[in-house]
Amino acid sequence: MSDTTPDLPTPPDVIRCAYAELVVTDLERSKWFYTELLGLVVTHETKDALYLRAFEEYLHHSLVVRQGPVAAAAKFAYRVRTPQDLDLAEAYHRALGVEVRRVPAGTTRGIGEAVQVVDPLGFPVEFFHEAEHVERFHQRYDLHGAGAISRLDHFNVVTPDVPAARAYYEGLGFKVSEDIEDDEGTVYAAWMYRKPTVHDVALTGGDGPRMHHIAFATHERSQILHLCDHLGAVRRSDQIERGPGRHGVSNAFYLYLLDPDGHRIEIYTHDYYTGDPDNPVITWDVHDNQRRDWWGNPVVPSWYANASTVLDLDGTPRPVVERTDDRESDVTIGADGFSYTRKDDEAVGFKVGHQV
Repeated sequence: MSDTTPDLPTPPDVIRCAYAELVVTDLERSKWFYTELLGLVVTHETKDALYLRAFEEYLHHSLVVRQGPVAAAAKFAYRVRTPQDLDLAEAYHRALGVEVRRVPAGTTRGIGEAVQVVDPLGFPVEFFHEAEHVERFHQRYDLHGAGAISRLDHFNVVTPDVPAARAYYEGLGFKVSEDIEDDEGTVYAAWMYRKPTVHDVALTGGDGPRMHHIAFATHERSQILHLCDHLGAVRRSDQIERGPGRHGVSNAFYLYLLDPDGHRIEIYTHDYYTGDPDNPVITWDVHDNQRRDWWGNPVVPSWYANASTVLDLDGTPRPVVERTDDRESDVTIGADGFSYTRKDDEAVGFKVGHQV
């Protein structure tokens, strides 16, 4: 699928990932995590929902945390360039044959008219243009704290068929920055972008549709380290799932946290610019120990195994489809345990057989 496919209408002009909506089972516990620990700004609060943004953001929110019966991801929202792009989004997805709803302004607080779809991958996705503006706190250094978070950076979703998912996003004008493959051509993951960073959405091969994580960016590594110290100080270090470390893919310094319901949140900094039209794709060998962690540290098994349920447009959990292609964790620590730090070495280090 591509934007040149003759039997599909013109796709909408997507600017970037814009906000996510998560359902949590205990809003008070979640409020501590997202506001006291991460320091996100509360734009609006009701008895059953928080509307949150980071310090650089001036749209009404980049995260909605909503009370509900089952922890899940309820929405992944992208901003489009003009109001007319909503018409394009609606026509494009109707041509794809997926469920489409046009909803009025205010259906989500602070967001204008929107088009909501269950995309071909099974995810609840929204496209919008208009949004309420609020105060940008980028110079409110008196409020930032040592772990200040700047902005929403990306979504990461788990899907059984990465090439099919890539084709859908390429049809929307996304480009690939990096991917993970093997010598047989199996694609295990791909990173895709509209804004000029490494990604707005990452596609992780696995049983899906499920949400792997959402990510927020900081400016400095020290801000990520402060979050680790904060969690240690309040005896909540078990909410650190993985990291801190540096990714090979994306080059970013990272930390993965689990919120009180187990939703995975990445804190992320220092990736690179991708805005030129000839930005090259970087392809990683699935057996390269440095692809997921530049320092070669093992990936904890939960990072591959666990992910959040996603909902349909009516709030019902989506059924999960099993991945039939090889899985990244299995081929890396499978029967032969083959992986490498230097591809041509005859022997590899002590991490072989322990590396996920």
